[in-house]
Amino acid sequence: MSLVPCPVCFLEVPAEELVAARRVERDTLRLVAGNAPGWRAHLGLCNACLARFQSARETLRRERHQVVPGALPILPTALRLGAPADLHGRGVTIAFLDAGFHAHPDLVGRGDRILRYVDINNARARRSDLERADESSWHGMMTSVVACGDGALSAGFYRGLASETRLVLVKVGHARRIVHDDIRRGLDWVVRHRRQYAIRIVNVSCGGDFEASYLSDRLSQSVERATKEGLVVCCAVGNMGHMPGHPVLPPGSAPSALTVGGLDDQNRLAFAGFRMYHSSYGPTLDGLQKPEVIAPGIFIAAPVLPGTAIAERVALLARLAQAPDRELQTRIDESPGVDPTLDAARGIAPHAVRALVRKRLRDENVVSTHYKHVDGTSFAAPIVSSVAALMLEANARLTPQEVKSIVVRTSRRIPGVEVDRQGWGVVDPQAAVAEALRRRQPAKAAAVLPFKTRRSTGT
Repeated sequence: MSLVPCPVCFLEVPAEELVAARRVERDTLRLVAGNAPGWRAHLGLCNACLARFQSARETLRRERHQVVPGALPILPTALRLGAPADLHGRGVTIAFLDAGFHAHPDLVGRGDRILRYVDINNARARRSDLERADESSWHGMMTSVVACGDGALSAGFYRGLASETRLVLVKVGHARRIVHDDIRRGLDWVVRHRRQYAIRIVNVSCGGDFEASYLSDRLSQSVERATKEGLVVCCAVGNMGHMPGHPVLPPGSAPSALTVGGLDDQNRLAFAGFRMYHSSYGPTLDGLQKPEVIAPGIFIAAPVLPGTAIAERVALLARLAQAPDRELQTRIDESPGVDPTLDAARGIAPHAVRALVRKRLRDENVVSTHYKHVDGTSFAAPIVSSVAALMLEANARLTPQEVKSIVVRTSRRIPGVEVDRQGWGVVDPQAAVAEALRRRQPAKAAAVLPFKTRRSTGT
């Protein structure tokens, strides 16, 4: 049996499994051509790629989200990675450590899935604090929604892979500063309360202050302890790949952490034409190679923080983009001070206003009225955390070591990119879940940790 590379994903498959273009619907062929640079229909594609593009085509037909005219049309991450459509992280809890959070409608609008909120530095913090938006709220709001949002404000289009997962939100700093030891304290809090809330995964989209050996660093040792206690600790590797030394800081440098770098998939569906994001990468001070895997780290749809000046500005730009020419000046006049650039455009011709609005949409990374596109390994990590949630829904008996091993073994390497930068490659949700299911013991019921639905306050 001769093996040949698939012209789309470049994985080797038996020659007889390549599907000829004449057997593929025209709409699917157009989708492949638009997402696989250099591909031509006469080359064909493998069965796995065909199934992925057919599924994507049906999703795009079924769930048409209204993108603002002039904005960059961002594809959902689950669609780009080919995530399984029948699993959403049900029964799994992810704890998020970040600078701050917000009770966004994508997390609470169709049923509140936030089990607990705690501020490591404020024992009087309450769940109601999440209703107020401040400068520290946006980062953790976006990381948690990227992983677990149900897309309530996009008719379900921009939902995370783990859209039915429960959340525990742990504030470990603020927008201007996160202290190395506060991350440790947050992680230790999660370990202490893991059974109470059935926490299986910890997402850490923040880094410490300095490089350190896990042999002496207390934060790194907390990661090792959390893993031994049954938690998958998923960490962003950082965004310093363009700097000398490209250092990997704790907690991502800890041996047992599942550390995630960034991929630039160019907002495409195929495993082709990929480039690296400027992620940090190892070796660490202990000689460990990090990251283990990569996931999309750019062109990620994330929510705009409600009730803020930027939310008001994005809403105005969206209204202008969809308004008829005769209403443009009226709408600008009705919103003085929202966008000084638009204020200065009063009196110019409609076509010039539209050109300015298009530029402002791109400047602000607007996707739609409620979403922007963002970048950073802070958002690649929660994507991998959400993949782990799907795996644990499929097989709750998996240990953290097994989850990490499966994610690593099923990832796909990008041709032509140094192994040091990409680790074992791009995470593959479909393959990871399939392996999790294969390891399931059908004769035994999966153990489910109890959790208390009644929220308590403080630490």
